[in-house]
Amino acid sequence: MTMDLRFATISELTAALTAGTVSSVELVERSLHTAQAENKSLGAFLSFRGQAVTEAARSDERIKEGTVRSLEGIPIALKDNLDLVNETTTAGSKILENYKAVVTATAVKRLEDAGAIIIGKTNLDEFAMGGSTENSAYGPSKNPWDLTKVPGGSSGGSAVAVAAGHVPVALGSDTGGSVRQPAGFCNIVGFKPTYGRVSRNGLIALASSLDQIGPFTRSVRDAAKVYEVIAGHDSADATTADRPVEPITIPKGAEVKGLRVGLPKEFFGAGVEPGVRQATEAAAKTFERLGATVVETSIPHAPLGLATYYVILPAEASSNLARYDGIRYGLSASDAKHLIERYATSRDRGFGPEVKRRIMIGTYVLSAGYADAYYHQAVRVRNLLREEFHRAFDTVDVLLTPTSPTPAFGLGARTDDPLAMYMADLLTVPANLADLPALSLPGGFVDGLPVGIQLMAKRWDEPTLFRAAAAFEDATDFHLQHPPTAH
Repeated sequence: MTMDLRFATISELTAALTAGTVSSVELVERSLHTAQAENKSLGAFLSFRGQAVTEAARSDERIKEGTVRSLEGIPIALKDNLDLVNETTTAGSKILENYKAVVTATAVKRLEDAGAIIIGKTNLDEFAMGGSTENSAYGPSKNPWDLTKVPGGSSGGSAVAVAAGHVPVALGSDTGGSVRQPAGFCNIVGFKPTYGRVSRNGLIALASSLDQIGPFTRSVRDAAKVYEVIAGHDSADATTADRPVEPITIPKGAEVKGLRVGLPKEFFGAGVEPGVRQATEAAAKTFERLGATVVETSIPHAPLGLATYYVILPAEASSNLARYDGIRYGLSASDAKHLIERYATSRDRGFGPEVKRRIMIGTYVLSAGYADAYYHQAVRVRNLLREEFHRAFDTVDVLLTPTSPTPAFGLGARTDDPLAMYMADLLTVPANLADLPALSLPGGFVDGLPVGIQLMAKRWDEPTLFRAAAAFEDATDFHLQHPPTAH
């Protein structure tokens, strides 16, 4: 049986490369051709790397010599807020449309050192602010399952690139669900590690205490493989943990007998569509059938997570984005008459509406008269959430929830209603606030649209998270179904 290269996993492609039945050049050329041909309809990529073919040829030489690193010759894509030295990083914004990176992000360098071939940069909500990839200054991405629907965000381009079969893996960034939510919308795996496990060096910052880099893949085992490559301490990022990365071993037919799965009742309340709730409850029954114990649990302050997040995130974003002043790099209003006008005009021209909105909110909640009422209160709630999750993991090993309250919504359906847009993050932001590892994987379909289920584990317990996710994936076939636009 001939392997479908378009939807092959990393493991399958590595086996084919090693056996010589396909070359890295062939894989990369196929990825580039398919992605470029479909980019007008899907809007997944902002740029492509022609030099990827030359890099693939070098990989083929190494493979012939018997040197096969863990990702040797595998084509990948990067969300365009990850730096690649001397190449453009736009963060989906006009203010950085001509910015050339001066470093390569640590996570990206580790992928390159493992042999991966970067074919291009993917579309995103501007500065990763959004839940639909409609806030990109370069146009929206579209969901390959239904071109009238959003792919989720902010890492929508990366999700589309994997779901549509352009690449087997793409990196995104997850500040409040920006890897997991689009993964759920697009029927692929999206993983966010424990905060501090993967270096943020070279990631254009949104909210520094929340941002994490994570992969999109077609399988749980592929996500674990990429995680093992990019994880670990980095002297260039003081927030990375100086502790060993525990190897991820997932045998074929991973078992979860005796695993304790918690269903936090607050994640199944108002706003969660019936079909999504039913898919998640069916997932719980699958775990029970596999030998796990499923119990109801509670995270009492989880309903306050979204409000807490949308105080802390804008506060940190307003500080991080202050560096874009039109002087040092990026778009500059050279026609301004004086320095202050140059600052204001550069930012007005360079930033889109959502970025301006969040900067204003962040500046407000940090201002002298309101910091105690908003920002400091949000920090207190965040600490309560951390404590509640910690207590929950005293009695369960993983938590199971929907990834998003709804399947993918229509393009333009929420652009004029920011609060409705923010609700897409309702079930994913708690993991970021509590620094937990979390993963979304295919959990079913509602009216032909994918539904993602989310698993969370305690801090640093990625091995248990991957084991539970792999067992569910092995017991179901949702991940084997591909979007109609990709056939």
